[in-house]
Amino acid sequence: MEVITGTASNLVAGVVGYLFQKVKRNFSYVCRYRRMVSVFEKKVETLKDKRHGVLLDVDAAEKNGENIYPEVNLWLAKADKMTDSELKEVKGLENEANNKCFIGLCPNFKARYRLSKKAEEEAAAVDELLQQGGFDKVSYRDVPRPILFVPPKDFEDFDSRRLMFNNIMEAVKDPNVNIIGVHGMPGVGKTTLVREVVRQVKEDKLFDSVVMAVVTHTPDVQKIQDQIADMLGLKFEEQSMIGRASRLFQRLMKENILVVLDDIWAKLDLMEVGIPLGDEDQGCTILLTSRDLNVLLKDMDAKKNFPIGVLEHEEAWHFFKNIMGDGVESSDLLPIATEVAKKCGGLPIAIRTLATFLKNEPPFVWEDALRQLSKPSSSNFKGVPATVYSTIGWSYDRLQSEEHKQTFLLCSVMGHNASLDLLLVFAMGLGLFRGVSTIKETRNKLLTVVSHLKASCLLLDGCTNLHFDMHDLISDVAKSIASKGNPVFDLRRKHDLNDWPDDETMKECDKIVCIGMSELPDQLKCPKLTFLCMGSEDPRMKIPTTFFKETKNLKVVYLVGISLPSSISLLGNLRVLRLVNCVLGDIALIGELKNLEILNIVSSDIEMLPKEIGQLTKLKRLDLRGCSKLKRIPPGVLCKLSRLEELYMDISFVEWVAEGHSSLQSNSSLAELKALSCLTALEIHISNAKIIPKDFSFEKLQRYIIFIGEASHWDWNWGWVNEYSRTLKLNLQTSISFLNNEVRVLLKKAENLYIDEVKGVEILLHELEVGNYFQKLKNLHIQNGEMVQYILKESDAVQKIEFLQLESLTLQGLPNLISFCSKNEGSTSISLQDIALFKQKILFPKLEKLKLSSISIERIWSPQAFCSTQNLTSLIIKGCANLKNVLSDSMAEYLQHLKCLEISDCKCIQEIISTDKMIQETFKSRTLIRFPGLNLLKLKGLQKLIGFCHEDHTVEFPVLTVLEIENCPEFKGFIHDSTKKDIPTHGVLFNNKVAFPNLERITISRLRNAKRIWYNQLHTNSFSMLKELIVKECDVLLNIFPPFLLRVFQRLEKLIVTDCASLEQVFQLQVQELDIEETYVVHSQLREVNLVCLPKLKHVWTKYRKRNISFGNLRYVIICECWSLKTLFPFSIAKDLQQLERLTIDRCGLEEIVAKSVEESDEQDIFFAFNQLSFLKLWCLPYLTCFYQGMHRTTWPALKQLTISGCGRIKIFGHEESQIRHSLFLVEKVIPQLEEVSLSHGDIAMISDGQFKAELFCNIKLLRISCYFDESAVFPISFVQMFYNLEWLEVVSCNFKELATFKSAACEDKDMISTISKIKKLKLNMVNNIRYLWKQDSPLDHICASLECLEVLQCGNLINLGLDLSSFENLTTLDVWKCNKMSELITSFKAKSLVCLVTMRIRECEMMRVVVASGGDDTSYKNIFIALKRLELHFLPSLTRFCSGNYTLRFPSLEQVTLSQCPRMKNFYQGALSTPKLHKVQLTETDFKGRWVGGLNATVEQLYKEQVGYRGLKHLKLSEFPELVDIWSKNPQEMLDFTTLEYLEVFDSNNLKYILF
Repeated sequence: MEVITGTASNLVAGVVGYLFQKVKRNFSYVCRYRRMVSVFEKKVETLKDKRHGVLLDVDAAEKNGENIYPEVNLWLAKADKMTDSELKEVKGLENEANNKCFIGLCPNFKARYRLSKKAEEEAAAVDELLQQGGFDKVSYRDVPRPILFVPPKDFEDFDSRRLMFNNIMEAVKDPNVNIIGVHGMPGVGKTTLVREVVRQVKEDKLFDSVVMAVVTHTPDVQKIQDQIADMLGLKFEEQSMIGRASRLFQRLMKENILVVLDDIWAKLDLMEVGIPLGDEDQGCTILLTSRDLNVLLKDMDAKKNFPIGVLEHEEAWHFFKNIMGDGVESSDLLPIATEVAKKCGGLPIAIRTLATFLKNEPPFVWEDALRQLSKPSSSNFKGVPATVYSTIGWSYDRLQSEEHKQTFLLCSVMGHNASLDLLLVFAMGLGLFRGVSTIKETRNKLLTVVSHLKASCLLLDGCTNLHFDMHDLISDVAKSIASKGNPVFDLRRKHDLNDWPDDETMKECDKIVCIGMSELPDQLKCPKLTFLCMGSEDPRMKIPTTFFKETKNLKVVYLVGISLPSSISLLGNLRVLRLVNCVLGDIALIGELKNLEILNIVSSDIEMLPKEIGQLTKLKRLDLRGCSKLKRIPPGVLCKLSRLEELYMDISFVEWVAEGHSSLQSNSSLAELKALSCLTALEIHISNAKIIPKDFSFEKLQRYIIFIGEASHWDWNWGWVNEYSRTLKLNLQTSISFLNNEVRVLLKKAENLYIDEVKGVEILLHELEVGNYFQKLKNLHIQNGEMVQYILKESDAVQKIEFLQLESLTLQGLPNLISFCSKNEGSTSISLQDIALFKQKILFPKLEKLKLSSISIERIWSPQAFCSTQNLTSLIIKGCANLKNVLSDSMAEYLQHLKCLEISDCKCIQEIISTDKMIQETFKSRTLIRFPGLNLLKLKGLQKLIGFCHEDHTVEFPVLTVLEIENCPEFKGFIHDSTKKDIPTHGVLFNNKVAFPNLERITISRLRNAKRIWYNQLHTNSFSMLKELIVKECDVLLNIFPPFLLRVFQRLEKLIVTDCASLEQVFQLQVQELDIEETYVVHSQLREVNLVCLPKLKHVWTKYRKRNISFGNLRYVIICECWSLKTLFPFSIAKDLQQLERLTIDRCGLEEIVAKSVEESDEQDIFFAFNQLSFLKLWCLPYLTCFYQGMHRTTWPALKQLTISGCGRIKIFGHEESQIRHSLFLVEKVIPQLEEVSLSHGDIAMISDGQFKAELFCNIKLLRISCYFDESAVFPISFVQMFYNLEWLEVVSCNFKELATFKSAACEDKDMISTISKIKKLKLNMVNNIRYLWKQDSPLDHICASLECLEVLQCGNLINLGLDLSSFENLTTLDVWKCNKMSELITSFKAKSLVCLVTMRIRECEMMRVVVASGGDDTSYKNIFIALKRLELHFLPSLTRFCSGNYTLRFPSLEQVTLSQCPRMKNFYQGALSTPKLHKVQLTETDFKGRWVGGLNATVEQLYKEQVGYRGLKHLKLSEFPELVDIWSKNPQEMLDFTTLEYLEVFDSNNLKYILF
């Protein structure tokens, strides 16, 4: 009883105590409400500051063209909501709490309680937001779309070319063909034809991306990689070739990409480049061009090859006539013209070149040309008739001056897509132009000559207007011409001295271009040599000291990656010295080159510009761009270069000192530039405008890129900067009016003005001063000005302000901007003029691009102000939170040239075309609104958008091709009526009030009001050109295509629908509950269907009786996670799927694949032919019972890959003789043609019982064995022996205790093993009961004797690999993942066999303490991993080091180490360690910068000290890391990345004071 009483009293006391504490806490809410509100408000202010910082990072990222991570935008949206609506709600409660009740005599306790409670909750939410807002990075670079196009003039649509074009297009579309070759003689038009294929591929969207690289006869792997990477937006951080290749390989594997390799001369190792080559699932489609068919067939293994021949006579004449004009047929020249055309041999390049030259020439010129062409050159080149060379040679002879000829010959040695600026440097060095004395004069002369050569078709346009190109055939002719008078030695591949010409030839040599040499002669005996270009990738390459002793006539020296020899000082005639990527020590000897006019030291290792450079008194150009280590330019050097015309330094040197503060030990000042009276071009960074001398003048500068201010976020690598002659970027801390005179001079002349980090300035400029500063501007970019309210201050004296030359305007990150121009100070009323960004008096007559981002304006244009935007082609609006109106119905007529309209993240916009009454008072409402030039429309993240415009209007987009509407939750319809609720069009996106006659692609996502996409009636021809439709996360959408509209969408090729929770039908072929069906004939062009995560989907195609609708073009079908779907294809559609190539059905409720209906039962012989199906995957279909319910036959003649698992109710395989109904395949019919197959326990048992011959399995290269769930199951080694061509074996979800063993000691067992194929790849996944892979005398010793790749995944009981020495001598890749009982991977004794291992990955093995364990006497093991290049160790919480033991360990090939989430790894290895090629340790795969402290061991030790291993953890159990308790008690944020932490377990941690604080 005492116990009961005591217990009861304790219980009562506990309840009372609990109630007291609760009452006390609730009472404290009432008493402390002011304090709670104050704490909340302070935290909101902190959040605002944090938000502002994130916005600055976001704006800086957007400035660089980067995309913002979704989680960052989500965080900003939450922060906006917290600082806006939540704060207002708390303020509202506070007002309520301050009001007393009971006639003002009693405090409002209830309101105070609610206020206090709300403030506390929101303060906690703010804390969470602050914690989540610690972004390491807010953005990522998007992939720029490659610019691959063919101007109309370049592709002539001849019958012969059109036929070949169509054949190539079919091959490109064929997934079974991965390498396609196009071959023909030089100049026949291979590249032009392939570029047209690329254009068509892009237009048809056959691939995710298209990339192109020119290979040439001297392939440079790095250059090829760079060309491909540029088109993909990929930046290499790796230095080694293999690292770059691996990076490129990974990127190319992420998408379906067409890779075009132009001009291949010999075998190119695609893997060395990084181009994945495999089947249609694993590699790119590759299109090659070559002069030699054998190269394509034998070296590159092209599956299909297409010859491009010369033009037929009629085609050649038609081409010739098109260039000359039709008048040639009616003139006296016709007989001569036809003969001249014949001399071109049907070669397009020869026809174009010759016809261009002869156009408008008199008859005697034609007769002379025919005479010369009748005597072709004796020089004949492989595969090209001499007459063809003669035509180009004749064009060369007709060039108007020797300057043109020498420039042409110089261009021929510069390679593809060469730089015009580099051509200028070479031309000046060689003195090609007479009568010019300055760089500007030479540049103008050069550009004139180049334009003439392009007009003559001897030169081509480059990728930009700063580059040029030359056809290979023309280049060959040029070199042939040069060899007669000025021989050129051109070798651009790895070579040695044996490849060099003999001494006699070298004595006559005029130019040498030598890239990739492994050695050099001691002396270059070339007395006539004027031009030398040499480069090497070998950092040990050095030029012998006597190398230049007999080359004293040299005028141009261009060295890449090579250090200077002392003999360079002997080159007294040298005029140009260009050094790129060179490691340079003391370069004082350059000062002895007294005739030097151009010195370029680019991206080279130089720390100081020596004072001897001041001796170069003839120097006209000094280029030091990219020399990041340059820290010192002694005083008095630059001022001595009195003839200097151009100085380029970018950010390579920023250590300028103020005038009067320099000394012998300090740096140069800008004052020295005052002595350079000839200076006309300057590229420089000045960190502080105050150091610019007061009497300094920029007046003479004609070309400049000058940045003034801190460079923390400045990017010099802007491609668009070089489009302008004069660029100025400023950090502005005062209004423009108060800038010093020197800067204002730059402003007056600037074409490109970039104003950044505007601090403490509300108004940038007075209106009266606009004419002084902005009249030459073509681009104006103003960003990051928190206090800026106006760009210009209004003045009554100015009636209008014209930016006459402005083409592009960007206003970004100006949160307090009210208007571009301030209102009149005397005005008291507020009008549309005052609240709009642009007033009527602001005129932009040439404005083409307008971007507004993160500014606070409510309206962009006041009425009539937009009249000056008639040339606008691009309008981008982003993050303008207060903007309510974009366009008016009247403005469309002024946007006739608008091509791109993008509006995103503007939370107040309700409609794009405004129906504002104030605007309607000024302009009468238009019924029809047209955007005649718009081809891209994007609406994203517009939270209040209800539609594009009101239904009073009809809107036409005659050329729009792309439409994207995403994350607009209130969107009711493109044309809406906000006043109506239950009208028939409610919830319909598109009706007959909008016209899209050329729309090709639609993306809609996260539209929560969209029940239907299309209304029953559409505008005439709307959507008739639609090719691609993507629908995502539209939760109330019921169907995609309603009845009676399928004819409209006949051209649709690609359909993707994902995550639509209510979707029940995709193609509704009849009206529900009515016996009405489509009556017209529809031949759909649909090729690809992707349906993913549609939980209520019942029908892809609804059943129907008529067979007037065909989907016979279907190629690819993927159905995934559609559990309500019972059947996939209606009978009539399944009968027409003869073009289907790939079918995937994954995790669905399917009961049958083809539906059966009553009407189909009368058909006697039911036959389904899948003639093109090569890939079939049926995965996790637990309810699937049959393919088709009734008697039927199927044929699968092209099936190569068959993957079936988790389909327990369907019989997969049957015998011809067994007569088993409903088996999906007959073994005898299907197995012989398969290359890849997945077989379960039951399948293997059935096939084994059939006693089939091994020949049946001869083509299978990949075998996947699965679903042996019985723990007594034995690995079917005898079954595997039948696959004698097997290369890849996978074992998945099996309970084998041993992977392979002999059933007995019988000799026949062992003899049988010798017949088993030696596989190259073995993958084990979820083989749960196995403890050791290998045992003594295991059959695997033989099977794996040639193994190259081993993957061991999720084998929970595996202790170690137990490798046999003989099994892994050829292993190159080892991957171990989630083997949680594995404490060590291998012993050092057995690791000796891994001599070929290149890649090792060990990931998420919780108990692994060491990778390579000591195996006893290890003193002899030095080079265990000779070939290892890549090592990845990820989430190994118990790992202490890589190797135990104390022997010498060398990794001579190791280049890449990735180490992450290994918190207990104190060092890599205790013994002697050598890694000569390793220079960093990466913390993630994308951490290309990495960490390095001088060595691998030292770096790992430093990472352990910094506790880096705890960062990025997703699951954390404190009991497993007792050392973390102390860290946790101090400041865990320093060590742990809480943004990734998903699971935290606290157990048995007695010293822990608190968990969260």
